[in-house]
Amino acid sequence: MGKMYYDSDCNPAILKDKTVAVIGYGSQGHAHAQNLRDSGIKVLVGLYEGSKSANAARNDGFTVFNTGEAVGQADIVMMLVNDEKMRAIYENDVAPSLSKGMTLCFAHGFNIRYGQIVPPSNVNVIMIAPKGPGHTVRSQYVQNRGVPCLVAVENDTTGDARAIALAYASGIGGGRGGILDTTFAEEAETDLFGEQCVLCGGVAALMKAGFETLVNAGYQPESAYFECVHEMKLIIDLVVDGGLSFMRHSISDTAEYGDYSVGDRIITQAVKDEMKKVLSEVQDGSFAERWLKENADGRPSFANRRKLEQGLLVETVGAELREKMSWGGKR
Repeated sequence: MGKMYYDSDCNPAILKDKTVAVIGYGSQGHAHAQNLRDSGIKVLVGLYEGSKSANAARNDGFTVFNTGEAVGQADIVMMLVNDEKMRAIYENDVAPSLSKGMTLCFAHGFNIRYGQIVPPSNVNVIMIAPKGPGHTVRSQYVQNRGVPCLVAVENDTTGDARAIALAYASGIGGGRGGILDTTFAEEAETDLFGEQCVLCGGVAALMKAGFETLVNAGYQPESAYFECVHEMKLIIDLVVDGGLSFMRHSISDTAEYGDYSVGDRIITQAVKDEMKKVLSEVQDGSFAERWLKENADGRPSFANRRKLEQGLLVETVGAELREKMSWGGKR
């Protein structure tokens, strides 16, 4: 079991006289910037010229600089832009303004793990990765709670890189939820695997397959949606609240028996073997290579698949049903 750190293990004073440049003001960027500021830390926002996020950052009370200018005024630089765009931004706007003893931060291990960014040896390289979307990082902080964070140190040139990482994690609320020590490689590989096999790819494919099986058998699409998509949140909330045992305690005995007797028929050894293949593609860098090439080519497959998925029956039926749910979380 890995060691967890909390606010009592962190020294926020280490950031007292430092300036943090948050590069990017999207989902994670706005949360990091606002939480750090509310924790008493000086924050600048760095964006590219013409960024659509600039007005949002200014409206939230931040001074916005071009990326290079922000980096030049900072002690700590947090990279919060898309993985596939980060290398170019780093090389063009961040690297020229880095100086000895600065701290370069990431919220995901992708670009370091796969060699897209190779920082100079005279700067700290650390990671602070909240295990939740930015809006949750912000909303939990406002409620005096916190999203758990992972921290890692890739390079410690000043001797206090881990202390900086822990203080930063505490500053965005992570010390309230728990901070786990990890490595860039472990975070990147487990994150990509989890997204592909379970959280996004696996869950989405499972819900679609269940929905389509019922609809193709002649059941109403609305009934299929409720059973295979809508109720997924209800089950996952139970798991998050108390684990698999609590979920099973909360459902009917019939449902629990179905869990035990059918689950292994769906997630077969062949599925597990495919998961191992996916993990190997994450570990050997072939997935990263495919994704970077897809972006370099203009995202043709990505765009086509996104359009196809948005037009599926499960999406159109779901949209209609959600409009009728007064208590639903509309986006």
